[in-house]
Amino acid sequence: MPAYTVETTYRVPVYRQRTYHAATPVEACRQAIEDDDWSNDKLDYEAAGETYVTGIWIGADAAYSGEAVPVPSHFDETIQRKAAHFEVLFGLLKIVVADQISQRRTDAYWLARASAAVAKAEAILAGARDPDEPVTAPRPRHVLAQIQEDRVRDQIGAIIETDLEFAGVTADAVPDADIHSACVSVAANIDLSEEVGAAEFRAALAALRAAKQADGG
Repeated sequence: MPAYTVETTYRVPVYRQRTYHAATPVEACRQAIEDDDWSNDKLDYEAAGETYVTGIWIGADAAYSGEAVPVPSHFDETIQRKAAHFEVLFGLLKIVVADQISQRRTDAYWLARASAAVAKAEAILAGARDPDEPVTAPRPRHVLAQIQEDRVRDQIGAIIETDLEFAGVTADAVPDADIHSACVSVAANIDLSEEVGAAEFRAALAALRAAKQADGG
């Protein structure tokens, strides 16, 4: 049977009780927070937090030296699971609220993300492991341009006729392998971000006009 070294942790509150002279409760609280003197602190073992797993390693006595194993999510500290998930929920909530304010339908992609986030939140509250992430199909992409090697060869003949730099070269002297390598290199390194951005903007305008026309605008 395999052996594992498991590190578990629990938090014990440290507190102090001290008198502060202040004009208001708010000022008294501020003084207490800014007070760095903890010489009379006490440990409140009766309010100790839950026990949670902070590390697993394969082998006996292998903490921080053996092969680490991911800690199953439901053995993590509940408050940390909640805190880590809060930002995700908040971001999704902002998207849904913005759609409602604008009176537009929330995209199915974001609804699926929101449903998965709700399921994870319910698992955290129940002390269960995180649900499996849903497998979502990638959003559609569209080919804006392509390099055709036969058309590149046609360009070679035109360049030879007009550019003196290649006066001593014939089109037949350029092998297909060189054309292929050149196409791969150009496709990998050319920057078409402006052209792609312009095309995406035009597509957005076209979609808006179609939606407006469908609404009778």
